[in-house]
Amino acid sequence: MTKVYFVRHAQSDWRSGSDRERGLTAEGQEDRNVVLEFLRNKQVDAFYCSPYRRSIDTIQEAAEYYGQPIQTDERLRERETVPGGNTRELFRKRWADFDRHEPGGESLRSVQERNIAALTDILEQNTGKTIVIGTHSTALSTILNYYDPGYGCNDFLRMIDWMPFVVELDFDGTRFLSKTEHVHVEKIFKP
Repeated sequence: MTKVYFVRHAQSDWRSGSDRERGLTAEGQEDRNVVLEFLRNKQVDAFYCSPYRRSIDTIQEAAEYYGQPIQTDERLRERETVPGGNTRELFRKRWADFDRHEPGGESLRSVQERNIAALTDILEQNTGKTIVIGTHSTALSTILNYYDPGYGCNDFLRMIDWMPFVVELDFDGTRFLSKTEHVHVEKIFKP
């Protein structure tokens, strides 16, 4: 069995940097200790991550604890957004139509396809291992929806206030077996 711990990033600092370079707030930096404590005795074999700074920063201490490098994969990045595109009303519209996107933005279907392609490659390279993947709320929610089509907008809206959040997916090869939600820190999502 292959175990994948997805780690949604800790609270990011919306006031500084581009979407790709935005780091964590002071609270987010403290909260990443929740991730380290959870992963401390899991015997993690590999770390993968979105190339976005906030995701890397969230799993960095755990990767250092295990003496493992973090391998970034561009396909694991968050959804391409446009200014003003992160409202609950727009979230609901996107979930109602997986192909909907704003000009210059990206649809949930596109996010799902590239994240599942990356995950499939990671699973094929790490059969029988325990891995961590640093991720984002939209990217992770589309992965969860892929394996459980009943996972929808209300589940996503619950998760966006969890920073960080760790959920485990277990696989036999690339065949999905189960999902277990583990730990999270409740924070108010502020775009």
